[in-house]
This record gives sequence, structure tokens and C-alpha cells, in this order.
Amino acid sequence: MNQTMTSEYVVIGAGSAGSVITRRLLDAGHSVHLIEAGGRDEDPNIHSPQGWPMLMQGVSDWALSTVPQIHAGHRSIAWPRGKVLGGSGSLNGMIYIRGHRSDYDKWAAAGCEGWGWEDVLPLFKRSEDHEDGASEFHGAGGELHVEKIVNRHASSEAFVEAAGILGISETQDFNGAQLSGAGFNHTTTKDGKRHSPWRAFMHPILGHERLTLTTDALVHRITVDSGRATGVEYSTSEGTQVAHATAEIVLCGGAIGSPSILQHSGIGDPADLREAGISTVLELPGVGKNLHDHVLASVIYESPEPLAEGRHNLLEAQLFAHSQQTREEAPDIQPLFMHFPYPTDGGAVPEAGFTINAGIVRPLSRGTLRVTSPDPRLAPLLDPNLLAEDYDLEALCDAIELCREIGAQDPLTPYRKAEFSPAAPLQTRDQVRAHARAMAGTYHHQAGTCRMGVDDLSVVDPQLRLRGVSGLRVADASIMPALPSGNTNAPSIMIGEKAADLLLGR
Repeated sequence: MNQTMTSEYVVIGAGSAGSVITRRLLDAGHSVHLIEAGGRDEDPNIHSPQGWPMLMQGVSDWALSTVPQIHAGHRSIAWPRGKVLGGSGSLNGMIYIRGHRSDYDKWAAAGCEGWGWEDVLPLFKRSEDHEDGASEFHGAGGELHVEKIVNRHASSEAFVEAAGILGISETQDFNGAQLSGAGFNHTTTKDGKRHSPWRAFMHPILGHERLTLTTDALVHRITVDSGRATGVEYSTSEGTQVAHATAEIVLCGGAIGSPSILQHSGIGDPADLREAGISTVLELPGVGKNLHDHVLASVIYESPEPLAEGRHNLLEAQLFAHSQQTREEAPDIQPLFMHFPYPTDGGAVPEAGFTINAGIVRPLSRGTLRVTSPDPRLAPLLDPNLLAEDYDLEALCDAIELCREIGAQDPLTPYRKAEFSPAAPLQTRDQVRAHARAMAGTYHHQAGTCRMGVDDLSVVDPQLRLRGVSGLRVADASIMPALPSGNTNAPSIMIGEKAADLLLGR
């Protein structure tokens, strides 16, 4: 069966950015065909704030892995990515963090005009419905509900107190005037449930007369005719179909999906395409390059008895600080506390315990993504080149040492029986480096593979238009030139708002 449907806009991917863009286009009176590879968000673990660990490797997860990482113990790293309405915004830990203002000012300084902090802050605020109401840094009345953690886990409070003993002051709002410090997260939750971008922006208008929603649909390629993107070829259980756009196609497949779809469409580095057996339609060598991710490495403690269950998202507290490797204004490490054992290497855990995750958020290492075959069902080769740069390794080691200092403080004594991982004392810097390489995993913040910029290796321009093809834009974390200093869901929603403005000529 080969059906053809025509709408003004075709949006590929119902994740964080795709949900926002679709809603804004519909609100403006346009027709939209939204195509999502995954299914409905019906798994109860999606909606429970405590359910996200159970989603990994399940039906809502693409269940991807990297190639063996040369600088991280030659291990393949599991990379969960959402394959469901809401995308990774239906799988993530619900932390609402925007990053440091200098992150966006650097994007603008590199030629991405319109993407500086003063440009993007109103876009963050537009989406937001913060429980405290509108302020200099927060919005009210937007679709996405953001709230504070009130019923704090006692061990999370102990973590913040322990950081204070080491001179790390408490920050009341990581999205306020100061990012640095220790504190409690704001979360995308509402009425005791996850408030995913899908639930926030799209679920309330599901019966919209100008919306065509297709789920469980694998996109094969974008068709290009005389230099213009005109259609999207995809398959469902009913066979191959084509969605045509009279206005524009917007690719929101994420840092993995978007470059993969472009490469399957013959758009990318000719050498990569040739190796995959795909004919080149458009030579765009930056597609799939600049792959990077925030890195996380667990420090796990065994507890004398099971800790109480939490009432929130299991990720209540964290801190932002500067490693010894940076003199930048923005913090570069983001240790994250979990009141349960969480192994970033996928290894053993104690029966009861807690975790202080060392995290780096301004990595210099860059890697590649490339598809291996014309068959869109086959996963691409993912090589983020973790810890290839000395700075990344040393900053992660600084973060590990800080986590262990915090873990040894008196406020955490009631929860600390013994250090479980590392299993042996780390007495030298080389031992810390070995632990970093052995434990390095994902912070679930992959980005950069369709980089925005004005140079020859950029994939999209600052208006998010694909270079060399008209009628096609990319809008998701893949366009980030460099990751913001924090979790990526809020920035991805902001990118959706920006893309909607660009599409609507605002």
C-alpha cells in the first residue's frame, strides 16, 4: 500500500521540540502532519515520577549503544533515547534546567545571531507555568508546568548539607540569577505525574481538526525535488506511505534520529554515505559530526538499611561547581545525587545504598554518528569519543574527588555503611582516572550532530534551515553547537519555541 497525504507542515518526531512546534503551528491556523516512530505514552512508568529507571531498554526506548569507547575502558555505553510520544521527554528524569547564560551568548558570538541569552530567556518563559508565578526568570500561564521539590528525601537534604560543609553554598533556584551551588531541582511534573512536553503541549488538543498524527511510523527518508524538500517517506504496519508538505518539513528526530534520517536521505558526508551504500543527494559533510554528551560516573555507597522511598523524581538534589580545569564563568561539573544505587557502567550495586554521580557538562571531546546501510531499521554507529580530551578526563576526576569528599561528610553518616564503588580506595590521581574511565556513562544529553552555525561544517543556519535545501529545517538538540551547562530538556523545548517563531515569521 502506498498512500499519500498532504499538509502544510510535516513534523518528524513528537519529542520535546516537535511537540512545541506542532502546537504553535496549529494555534496559528496551519495544518500539521506529525509523524512519530514510537507509540502512545500509555506505560504507567512514563507517568510516575519514580518510574523512569524501568523504562530503559523497554518498548519506549530505542535502546541504543555506542561503539566501544577507546578512552573509557573499551566499553559500549548504553544510550537510552525515547521512542514514544514525548520522545526522551517521556523517559527523562524530569529535571528542569536551562544552563548558564554564557552558554547561549557563546552560540551568538560564534555567528548564531538571535540565540544569545537575552534572546532565548523569553522563549523559556513563554513555555513555562511555574508554580511560583511569573518573575524575572520564570513564566506563568505557559503549557509546561514546573514545580519545586517540597517533600524532600532526608538523604537529599543531607547531600546539600554535606556540600555546604565543604563551602558550596545552597542555591534556591538553578534557573535564577546563579547556577553555581548545591540545591534542589525544579521538575516538569504536575499533580504527582510527569508533565512531558507531549502531555503539556499536545495531549490537550489531540482531537484538533488540522492535526494528522501518525504513530509507530519509521521514517525512511526525506524526498528532495529540484533542491526543495517536498515529502517524507515512512512505513507503518499498513506499508510505505508519503507525507507531502506544501510549506515546510521540520525534522525533530533528536541528536540521533535527525542526522540518521538526513543520511538515509542522501544528505551528508559523501564518504559516509558511500560507505553505507547510499547515493549522495546533497554534500553536507557536517551531518553526524560534532556528536557529544555530558558524562556521568557513579560513586556508589552501601547503606546499613534500605532507604525510604522518595515522593518525587528520584533526582532531587544536585550541584554545579567549577573543576580545577576551567577559568570560565560557567560551572563545568554537575554532580547529581540519587537516593538509590545507580551504576553508570551497568555493573553491580549493593542491596541498599545511594549514589553521588560525578558529572561534567562542558565536554570538549567530539565524535561521530553514521548510518551503516540504506536500511533505516538498522541502528547507526555512535562514537561520541568519550574522554578523548584530557580536559574532560581531568574535570571528571575533579568531580569524582568532590563527590567522595561530600560522601564522607557527617550529614550522610546515617546512610553510609561503606563505599561500594570504587571498591578499593583511590589513593592516587591515576587510580581516580582509572575509576573515571571504568565508570563513564551517559548523562542522557546527546547533542550537536546537525550543528547550527555559519561555517562550512555547520548543518543548519541560525534560522534552522538546512544548508543547500529549501523547505527543510532541523529543530532539536542536534542543532546545539555546544551543550548548555545543564540538562537538555528545557533547552530542547526552547529550541522548539524558537523554531516556531522562525516558521511563523515572528
